Amino acid sequence: MIEIRIHGRGGQGAVTTGQIMAIAAFHDGKESQTFPNFGVERAGAPVMAFARISDEVINLRSQVYKPQVVLVLDSSLVEAVNVTEGLKDNGTIIINTNKTAEELGIKGSFDIHTIDATSITVGVFGKPIVNTPMLGAFAKVTGLMSLESLKKAIDDKFVYAKGKKIADLNKVAIEKVYSETR
Repeated sequence: MIEIRIHGRGGQGAVTTGQIMAIAAFHDGKESQTFPNFGVERAGAPVMAFARISDEVINLRSQVYKPQVVLVLDSSLVEAVNVTEGLKDNGTIIINTNKTAEELGIKGSFDIHTIDATSITVGVFGKPIVNTPMLGAFAKVTGLMSLESLKKAIDDKFVYAKGKKIADLNKVAIEKVYSETR
């Protein structure tokens, strides 16, 4: 079982990110679960969401305390909260930033991946909507879900609720972030 923690700010869609992650894993034939953790619910406040992905049935129902993967939607959170808290040695951190891991000052034996999803999404959406595109980076780095399943999950989440055009834009952004993630 892989446990994931998603860091974002209120209004950035960290909860939606976890939901789409779980749906995509399900499309790949895996067991999955996702749930949020809110403090003060206001726009801009730090929030977390969690997900678990497994080839086996998931019976655990607690918060994720020792994730193997951390996904950070907003790099300013690196200074605001301890995004590495509980992260296992050699765990993976994926951060939306135009800075290098060294410039962010993250210390520890972690596998750190950075991608400037903000710039990519401004080019696609006309504004910085990074939550779903960061799933492209997550899929590329972890291999926990296929790009095709991720696109199906986007359709599941957005086509009826927001329309095909929004779903298609999200898929374009996911593909761009996926292809530019190293």
